Amino acid sequence: MLCLDFFCCGALMLCCTRLCVALPASPGLQLIPAHDPTVTEHTFPSTEASAASTVSHHGPHSAPCFVDDTFAELREAVGSDGELTNRSLTQFGICTVSDSSSGSVLLQLAKETSRNQRHGLEVLHPTGVLLAEEDERGKLTLTFDLPQSPLLGLSPALLLAFESPITGGNLVATFTSQSLHPDAQTVCISGETLYIMLTGKASDGNVPQKWSISVETKSPDMNQSLKAILTGGESGSNTSMVPLLLFSGERGTDSRLYHHSSSLASSQTSFLCELKRFLGDVLPQDHRESSQIQLDSLQSLPPLTLGLSSSDTLLAGLINSSSITIFSFGSWGSVFPVHRGELAFSPALLEELKQRLEQSVVKITTVIREEQVGQRATERLGRLKDLSAFPVKEPAAGDRQYRAFLLLKALQTVARVYEVQRGLRATRAGPSNPVRASICGLRSLAVSLEKHLGLPDTVNINNCHGSCAFPLTNGINHAVLLKFHIESENMDERAPCCVPVAYEALEVVELNEHGTYLSMKQDVVAKECGCR
Repeated sequence: MLCLDFFCCGALMLCCTRLCVALPASPGLQLIPAHDPTVTEHTFPSTEASAASTVSHHGPHSAPCFVDDTFAELREAVGSDGELTNRSLTQFGICTVSDSSSGSVLLQLAKETSRNQRHGLEVLHPTGVLLAEEDERGKLTLTFDLPQSPLLGLSPALLLAFESPITGGNLVATFTSQSLHPDAQTVCISGETLYIMLTGKASDGNVPQKWSISVETKSPDMNQSLKAILTGGESGSNTSMVPLLLFSGERGTDSRLYHHSSSLASSQTSFLCELKRFLGDVLPQDHRESSQIQLDSLQSLPPLTLGLSSSDTLLAGLINSSSITIFSFGSWGSVFPVHRGELAFSPALLEELKQRLEQSVVKITTVIREEQVGQRATERLGRLKDLSAFPVKEPAAGDRQYRAFLLLKALQTVARVYEVQRGLRATRAGPSNPVRASICGLRSLAVSLEKHLGLPDTVNINNCHGSCAFPLTNGINHAVLLKFHIESENMDERAPCCVPVAYEALEVVELNEHGTYLSMKQDVVAKECGCR
């Protein structure tokens, strides 16, 4: 039997009664609440695994938003009619709802997630996962080593989450195991599939468990294609999947099992992850294959910490700034917890923040409708408003002020991006003027930032083009004299050039487990041109 090192990944035990997870402590380790700000990673000793397996421990590739993103997909799996959408069936690998236990469980999980969206999870690293090829037909076996947990006494749903898009065409695969209920379950995998949903049986939670699941398709060639999907196409590498066990409160759970639970996906984490998803949805996407600029390559003023000690002068300058703000998630912690951000505005400035935020929400709601961005962006904006809303009668807490500030900066940036786009469309649609087009002036220029690290991932920095003929555009005395000198047949000198003469800074808000930092990248966006 050929054995391959399948993957080293994070696993999560989810209780959908409160959208939380009971995190069992391994022998010799104390349970660590996820909100403890001193914790950056949970590591559990491995149980004795197969000799063919080599297992290490690390968090999911896209943490800390991996869990929150999964909950968002569950929440959005149900349409306005209360039923699963066709899109969600494809995303979760469900062939048909009528004959699928996974379909009914997905519907239940989706409805519970929607009701309890602000509650969270505890993170548990698995002790090991092994992929083995059983015979010459290429039949595969997945073996999951599960730690001791009282949750295993319930009936879980096993969710295998892909970390990267699937390639290689459509496949129908059968997963068979005595740990599943029913024992044999069929899934449909396509390029749109993000998860594989299987339903499991209750087991003895007082001892570590080993789940062995056979996986096969209709032919050896298709089995090889399936193996390539499961391993990400690279033998011996980490897989493109992360396993999660989901437990539903409506499937016989006992709330006494969750006395260990604490909210991992706190309101703060939910807000930041929702903000990241919203920006990804609402901002125009740049699909060009172009070189990408790293933010760290730009000169910057020393970073400032955004927190309770931030002055009103700084905060007032930021909420009134027209500069584009980049939200950098690249150095965000690989595991929970996320730093709890707080700000303390003066009463007068807090009122100004509230008014500006209300105006920006109205403006961006209009942009979403007119630009046909989609209903999902509107729903995300609504959740962001709820997570950053100020109390009616009480002073807003520091974390609410922090979220409202970040939301305002995000909406200001979205508005700026679409203003530029609309200006470009108006220029292209207007009557052409060859004379004006040839004169030194500002032109749009979008550059790509390093993907997956910041949003927006493109910035319109502008550039200056055109001739410097008399009368010079924004010319200075040196340029005027130089132009006269050259026109007096002194051709050996450089002629005045059309160049930027005024700039805007780029604001970068960096989020990580230690805090929120603001850095100013000076002289990034050209504002004005002149002949020099």
